[in-house]
Amino acid sequence: MADTQTLNAGTTTDRGSEGSRGRGRTTIADNVVAAIAGIAIRETEGVHSTGRGASKALGAVTGRMPGSASSSAAGRAVKVEVGEKQAAIDVDVKVEYGTPIHELADRIRDNVTEAVETMTGLEVVEINIVVFDVHIPGDDDDDDSDGQSGSGSGGGSPRVR
Repeated sequence: MADTQTLNAGTTTDRGSEGSRGRGRTTIADNVVAAIAGIAIRETEGVHSTGRGASKALGAVTGRMPGSASSSAAGRAVKVEVGEKQAAIDVDVKVEYGTPIHELADRIRDNVTEAVETMTGLEVVEINIVVFDVHIPGDDDDDDSDGQSGSGSGGGSPRVR
């Protein structure tokens, strides 16, 4: 079993055989766990993108900057809570049209659990997934105009109240 304790913004893990104990300490920052989870989510077939609003825009901007890593952008779209031996993860995803969402959620949970547990030794106890949008092929609205059309001035009265 892992002998872990939370220190500042990370988890300290002392893992390995009995002979390796006492040879040092390994600290895994929360943002590392978030990046691992984010990459595993984005690699899941059927996920179009992660994050929305400000986190997605920030990730798009920093992803174009020299020296920036896409893993850090992926990590910003994922929220993690790391305890001494466990982690809980929250993520917002946009899915590809035609993908069975309940099956996709299961695949996301499997991929994230495998990646985080293998790479960190932490037990993933919860993964909350919010599907906030569906990407329709040929509908290239990547300018963040979601929810802007049909509301506001001059468009007539709304259909529903």
